[in-house]
Amino acid sequence: MKTRTLRQTASFTATPKEVYDLLMDSRKHGKLVGGKVTMSRKAGGKFNVFDGYCHGYNIQLVEGKKIVQAWHFAEDGWPEDHFSTCTFTFQKSATGTRLTFVQQGIPDHLVESLKGGWKQYYWEPMKLQLSRK
Repeated sequence: MKTRTLRQTASFTATPKEVYDLLMDSRKHGKLVGGKVTMSRKAGGKFNVFDGYCHGYNIQLVEGKKIVQAWHFAEDGWPEDHFSTCTFTFQKSATGTRLTFVQQGIPDHLVESLKGGWKQYYWEPMKLQLSRK
């Protein structure tokens, strides 16, 4: 299977810890995506988002700085045993936080869909939610 890597950045008017917590806290993450989320806060722990559409496990967690996770998406053509690696890096900026996101191992035919999905279902709602804090 041919895979590709996706790289995106987003800026938020919140601290790196607040952005990290929005992704790692089950309740906050659930509010963000509008559904039930289970999110372990431990390396090796599992997560489930969008009613099972996405699931995986934590590889590395550095509070307020970095999240590395293995993600599986219930998409046509996504092999059952395949996980992509998603790395979220948080850097303090003049206006809050700059998030650098890298997703490696995406099946080639799904890159464009996921590129739009991260923006639509994560970065834009995160900007709105964090601006209301």
